[in-house]
Amino acid sequence: MPTITPFLWYDTQAEEAMNFYLSIFKDGKSLNVTRVNGKVISATFEMLGQKFIALNAGPMYKFNEAVSFFVSCDTQAEVDELWEKLSEGGSKGRCGWLKDKFGLSWQIIPKALGELMGDPDPIKSGAVVQAMMKMNKIVINDLKKAHAGKAA
Repeated sequence: MPTITPFLWYDTQAEEAMNFYLSIFKDGKSLNVTRVNGKVISATFEMLGQKFIALNAGPMYKFNEAVSFFVSCDTQAEVDELWEKLSEGGSKGRCGWLKDKFGLSWQIIPKALGELMGDPDPIKSGAVVQAMMKMNKIVINDLKKAHAGKAA
């Protein structure tokens, strides 16, 4: 059966990026680093059960928001930790989006957001969306307050 593996193009930072991500996602592991004449060409690694390949191929292409990695978090503590660690040296955006120091976009989203936005009551789900639109990092308690009709 075929598999899909995200293939990430870096200028020269493939191994650095892999090590950065593996320092954040503790269950991750390096699978292979390919070197030619002592220089890293590619790094293959796994995070949260997903395999990735990072390639050093030069500065021609840069990451942009058209592709991002969506990380679904169970708790606010997970959101907080990933938000801070992944954005270090990068930038924090709106609605749970950030860019890491390599320019790769991530969405750090608590599962509660989807649950609350999915409420069949359009007033409650709309209030959750409006609250989320004002946030950078998603804060579960503020979403719950909006859902309950209380000011966040």
